[in-house]
Order: sequence, then structure tokens, then C-alpha cells
Amino acid sequence: MDQVFITDLMARGIIGVNGWEREKPQEILINIVLLADLHRAGKSDNIQDSVNYKTVAKKVLAHAETVQGQTVEALAADVARLCLEEPGVQKVRVRVEKPGAVRFSSSVGVEIERAKDEIV
Repeated sequence: MDQVFITDLMARGIIGVNGWEREKPQEILINIVLLADLHRAGKSDNIQDSVNYKTVAKKVLAHAETVQGQTVEALAADVARLCLEEPGVQKVRVRVEKPGAVRFSSSVGVEIERAKDEIV
């Protein structure tokens, strides 16, 4: 399976379980790997035959910056669902991190993998 990736997409949104985390937006780092068959796009040189990473990035940013959830797990699951709605995407790997959330750590977060047939 071929891969389209979006690396280090930086959103600013409300996320966290502590009161102080819900007062103002914080940085949320998102990495996405979309698995799809890109043979047709490679032959046609037409974006319509591929996964449009710009479209995916816009949807993910809009969601991450407005959802105001509590956990990175829930945000990662939301991002996976959004990605799997894109035509041609069969599987997705999503990593959501909160930079600076834990003292002495550059970042903490989760990484999940979902397939189209796993989303309900």
C-alpha cells in the first residue's frame, strides 16, 4: 500500500482535562500517514486520482482547533475518521502530541492506526 503523509501539522486548540488547559488554546502537533493505492495517480498525473493532502490538512486543522476535547486519544480517533472519509484512503496512522505537556519532556501523545472497515 502506498503512503501519503502530513508531517508536523501544528494546530492550536483547547485540549486537556485540567482547568488551566481549558483556559486558552495550546499547541497540538499532528502527524498523519494515509495508506492508499496511488498507482492510478502515478500514471495519470492527476490530483483527482490521488489523496489530496491539502484538503485533508485543512479538515484536520479546522477540527482540531474547534473541537475542545479532553483527550489526545479522542482527537486522534476523530482525525482518523476524517481521514478515512477521503476517497481512496484505506488505512490511516495518526499521531497526536501535546508539546511541553509534561515537565522534562518535549512532547507526549498517542499514535493510533485505523482501517476503513474498523470505523463505525
